[in-house]
Amino acid sequence: MQAENTDHIDTLLGSSTRRPRLLSAGIIAAIAALLIPAWASAQTEQKDPNQNPGKADAKSAIAPAQNLGKVGAKLSNPVADLWALFTEFDVSFYDGNSQQGDEPVGSAMLFQPVMPFPLTDDLRLITRPTIPIVWSQPRPDGFDKTNRDSGIGDITVPLLIAPQMDNWIFAIGPTLNMPTSTNDALGRQQWALGPALGVGYKTDAWILGAFPQYFWKIGSRGDKNNEVKDASYMSFLWWGYLNLPNAWQVGTNPTITYDHQAESGNRWNVPIGITVAKTVSIGGRPVKFQVGAEYSVVSQDDWGKRMNFKLNIIPVIPGLLKKPIFGGR
Repeated sequence: MQAENTDHIDTLLGSSTRRPRLLSAGIIAAIAALLIPAWASAQTEQKDPNQNPGKADAKSAIAPAQNLGKVGAKLSNPVADLWALFTEFDVSFYDGNSQQGDEPVGSAMLFQPVMPFPLTDDLRLITRPTIPIVWSQPRPDGFDKTNRDSGIGDITVPLLIAPQMDNWIFAIGPTLNMPTSTNDALGRQQWALGPALGVGYKTDAWILGAFPQYFWKIGSRGDKNNEVKDASYMSFLWWGYLNLPNAWQVGTNPTITYDHQAESGNRWNVPIGITVAKTVSIGGRPVKFQVGAEYSVVSQDDWGKRMNFKLNIIPVIPGLLKKPIFGGR
């Protein structure tokens, strides 16, 4: 009976290969449905900047040049109250015991729309889905042999509750990993859920914080490879920036990863690096550009990322919601 039910589901949704593509397309379409009205609102506000006065995100989005430094500082905080389209382009070098020749190079893009929804005057719900688009991912295939994979990876969606605070940064909530990978090598073929926490401190001169997320398996995709172990892994983003004159910044924002199910020597990847950022105004809207380089002082023994160069382009967009969902001033 179980096989018949599975066959029936496959008939409705298509083959197991198509399901992650459908899931990815549905999620991306839902995000686009949220962001398109924001872009339309941007055009309206540019024509009449006084139409919606009094909101912090709208003011920041049309800020004059002298306020660009404040906008750039806010964008350094992954749980800030600005709507923005965080886009990252990565070029990465890999090495390990399974590869004795030149270090293979991979390339990918991360798209993270940052969407803070005001719940009350002093509380907001923040989500920043991470959509990885992999152009070329090197994968060892036997000793000193490398294959390459491309496609969409697993999409993660944190949902954080954040109170309005002056200097302290605090946000907490669940985070979900969805098995949207279009290639088995780019994902875990399973649903995973866990806690996420954003903590930090900021002043006019600097900002420092951390954003850990941990995931455990809660379910599998129908086509999950039996050799893939149940998920138990961590992503730990930490950041620190100095705010310089003329909307410049210098700092760091590496992501440490840990996989509890991996063999000893293959669990940790710990990068360190430096990032330089500049926020400018394009078409009346703040856009932050930043470039960075990272080197993993701890990397997986068998196969892991050793060096990473990244470019971030982060335009600010108007908030979709101007008033708190549950009343407010």
